[in-house]
Amino acid sequence: MTQLLSVEEINQRATELLDWKLEGNKLKCIKIFKDFVEAISFVNKLVAPAEASQHHPDLKVSYNKVTIILTTHDAGGLTEKDFSMAQTISSLS
Repeated sequence: MTQLLSVEEINQRATELLDWKLEGNKLKCIKIFKDFVEAISFVNKLVAPAEASQHHPDLKVSYNKVTIILTTHDAGGLTEKDFSMAQTISSLS
């Protein structure tokens, strides 16, 4: 199992992420696009890095808005995997 980060580690790492917010034991980011096609195109870009890292975000698509939630479910909170994936996702947009 992946090691949970401490509160101090989480707070420090969160300051390094521009578009992400801490919500309890999750990281959340909302991306707004021109339309549905652009939103889905962005979601499709997430597939390869998520598969490569075996760490998959929770996604919600609402027309031109994509909500991304990261948490390590099997660890019960935030781990290094979440922050690494958040940085990867941020670099895609």
